[in-house]
Parts: sequence; structure tokens; C-alpha cells
Amino acid sequence: MSQLRYEKLHPEFGASLRGIDLGKPLTPDVIQAIDAAIDRYSFVCFPDQSMDDDRQLALTRQFGNPEPSHTSVGKIEYFGTIGNVQKDGTVLGSSHKKTIFLTGNNMWHSDASFKPVPAFLSIMCAYETPAEGGTTMFVSLRAAYDRLSPERKAELHPLIAIHDYVYSRSKVAPDAVSPELAASLPPVRQRLVRTNPATGARNLFLGSHVREIEGMSRAAGRVLIDQLTEAAIQPEHIYVHAWQPGDVVLWDNRCLLHAGSGYDADRHRRYMRQTRVSGTCSTLEEVG
Repeated sequence: MSQLRYEKLHPEFGASLRGIDLGKPLTPDVIQAIDAAIDRYSFVCFPDQSMDDDRQLALTRQFGNPEPSHTSVGKIEYFGTIGNVQKDGTVLGSSHKKTIFLTGNNMWHSDASFKPVPAFLSIMCAYETPAEGGTTMFVSLRAAYDRLSPERKAELHPLIAIHDYVYSRSKVAPDAVSPELAASLPPVRQRLVRTNPATGARNLFLGSHVREIEGMSRAAGRVLIDQLTEAAIQPEHIYVHAWQPGDVVLWDNRCLLHAGSGYDADRHRRYMRQTRVSGTCSTLEEVG
């Protein structure tokens, strides 16, 4: 689209887009252009936006079905707060259980990869951001796949990984996941290699939720997972996003990993709101 101005953010992925107000309904051709940008860049940031929850949910619906939060057992909630500022304006410190729980986001992960149908897009709106820390790191697992040898790609293509929410969140604290929540999120099988249906581009599908590789010993599977992850997150492959109030970011969970850098919740305020767009099918049903 002529009104969209693109600025690349990293050699491997990511773009900043200007020239559009996301708070207003988007025309079909603009939605198509943004979809194409997501397929091409995986991470798209729209700075200087004026948003609220109603506008964000409307924006989310324009790209698919909003995904209910996995932590809201027994009710439907589409929003998650990333940060320590509560709805009433109060601030939670570093020692609060909610703050500690959110440190799980500091591990490299793909949002909701532990669901039978993993999330497609995450949409984050930034309102208050800390003066120090609070950045988010991103890497492209498409670029990581492209760096592999043909022999390695052939070896990995048929493999199935087991994604387990309880496994990953138990690293934060032994009681981080309630029995009720754990029962609602049993381990799921996901392809280790995914294919973008629009472009045919392939990528690894990794993250902190991956517990093991089906058909391999736990030890051998962990070696493989850790090797692939370490290669993907080398410094030269990382884009660090320093959030600014007014940022609206859409990222593709099918092919990106991200991790928070942490911040001092006793000294700084952070308030960002996240919604997600649901995927369309299990990775096991994807063609590719």
C-alpha cells in the first residue's frame, strides 16, 4: 500500500511501519498488505498509535479470531497485562506472586505453543514503559532453519516435539501452575518444522515449552532442543525491541521466539496489553 512506509529493523526479520492509524477500521487492502508484511517480516511495529482495549480487540478481530487467555480457567478473557501496573493504577513490586509468574516470559518462547492449536499472532500495545530494562528480544526461527545444512533439515523434518506448559512454568516456581490450570493444559504434540502456508517458507518451532522430542530419550531430545535453540539465539541473530508508549507490535508466533529482558518492578512502572489471534489448525495438520 502506498500509505505504508517500511523501515527494516534487523537483517533477518522485522520492520517498522508508518502511515496508518490502527485505531480505525482497516480496509481489506490494508489488512492484506499487513498480512503480507507479517509473512515477510514476521515482526511489524507501528509506532505512535493511540489505542485502548476496545480498539485493540477490534484490531485483533480484523486478523482472525481472538484467542482466549489460557490462564482464565472457566471464563473467557482476551487480554493479558504485561507489566506491574494494575487496572486501578496500583503497582505490584518485584516480590509479588504475579510479578514472579511473569518472569516466565523471560525465557525464550512462542506464545501458546502448548495449545493443541498454537497462537498465530500476538498483538501488544504499550502504554507505560520502564526507563531502564523491560525490552523484549526476538529471533527468527525461519532464519535459523535456513542456516541448517540440507542433511540436518532432512533429519529434523519428521520430528515431533512435546510442548508442556507445566514443564516450562515449573522453572519459575514449583507452585506456579495451579492444579486446575495444569489439568486444562495437558502436553501437546507439535511439528518441529513448520511451513508458512502462504509462502512455503519453513522454520523451526522451538521454545521453553518444549519438553522433549517424541521417540528420543529425554536426554538426547534435550541435547537436540538445546543445540537448535542456542544456535538460533546467538547475539547477531537477536533484535532487541525497546518499547515506547504508543507502540503497537504484531508478531508471528509460528516462526519467532521472544524473551523479556526483565526490569526492576520496585522502581519502574510497566503497562502493556496483549491480545492474540488464534491459529487455524494443529501443526500436525499443516501441509509442508
